Amino acid sequence: MPDSQPEPSDGVTANAPALLLRGARLVDGRAVDVLLSGGRIEAVGTAGSLPAIDACLDLDGYLLLPAPAEPHAHSDTALSAVTPDGPVSYDPESVQRRATEAALLQVGHGATTLRTHVRVGDARELEPMEAVLQARRSLRGLGNLTVVAVPRLLTGIAGADGLAMLRDAVKMGAGVVGGCPDLDPDPTGYVESVLTVAAEHGCPVDLHTDGGDPARLARLAAMAGGLRPGVSIGPCAGLSRLPADVTGRAADQLAAAGVTVVCVPQGGCGGVEQRGVAPVRVLRAAGVRVAAGSGAVQDVANPVGRGDPLEAAYLLASQGGLRAAEAYEAVSTAAREAMRLPEVRVEAGFPAELLAVRGDRLEGVLSLAYSRIVIHRGRVVARTNAVREYCDDSAVAVSLDLPRQGRQGRPETRP
Repeated sequence: MPDSQPEPSDGVTANAPALLLRGARLVDGRAVDVLLSGGRIEAVGTAGSLPAIDACLDLDGYLLLPAPAEPHAHSDTALSAVTPDGPVSYDPESVQRRATEAALLQVGHGATTLRTHVRVGDARELEPMEAVLQARRSLRGLGNLTVVAVPRLLTGIAGADGLAMLRDAVKMGAGVVGGCPDLDPDPTGYVESVLTVAAEHGCPVDLHTDGGDPARLARLAAMAGGLRPGVSIGPCAGLSRLPADVTGRAADQLAAAGVTVVCVPQGGCGGVEQRGVAPVRVLRAAGVRVAAGSGAVQDVANPVGRGDPLEAAYLLASQGGLRAAEAYEAVSTAAREAMRLPEVRVEAGFPAELLAVRGDRLEGVLSLAYSRIVIHRGRVVARTNAVREYCDDSAVAVSLDLPRQGRQGRPETRP
């Protein structure tokens, strides 16, 4: 049955008109019609079985999936590596513009809900937080954006201001309490402060850590065990550099504590210097929930970051040893669970958060995910169409009936 917790409402798409998706392919091979209404899936039937309505979308040739979610973004620094000549501006207007553009990029890839980590307490204090919250408001109707407040220091004399600012950030609208304990002189004290603030406000916790110190991880697991509404940590690439037996013990401790690990297969993450990917197979075998996020999107931590959840899934499958279904689960079902969102299935009663990708098999979709249609709260919010054509005099293109330049009235162009 669907989760009783409702999908966050943005006030724009809640009353979206009914939409019929016709002829979509599901991962189990069935071709179906899907009726969307009121932001939810109202009915699913065999292709051609549901009566036509005014708003229909032909999805013949598309695989229909639960939409991915983005559990680990960095909106305040996103796209700063592509700034024209001159230093990067971090004034609120520039941060808001970049954060909005980056979120739209990720929504276009299919992530209808995003969680972004935003630094607070540095020289600009709460200005980046205010800018990203403004970006969140501008995205109403297109996707949901949740902010994680990330203070630099929380212990000692210098940490008193950071702790006060963390509480202010939550009051402003940060929905998650986070931070980088590895950067504080007292990592254990840092985690204690974060957990205290989270308990005060009933917020989830999402911490940056490399995970390369097994004793520190053990203390974190012991402190976080049983905390509700839960703790996520990532990217934890350091776990992959530990001896196998040490990694196994750490995985068991995290599983027992109910801690979620959010890995970043695309590389690059602000606040964590080491690269690499968490040992997802070891963690999953121990019973740890493993989700996958994008991390940095074209900033100094990863100037070529794409922010594409399907690329993250592709990397988990091609390099991480996961099956395609397991890899996609990391960016969809597991990511939503980590973000405390209702489950999505292509079944009646579930939220209409969907992604249609040109293709008929999940493996092919992860390899060549070019054309996509993104549905948020029952409404198409983004569409990407990719067309590849071959020169019109190509004999092999003719023999295989591949799309060719100059056909169907298009002007012929020569390479």
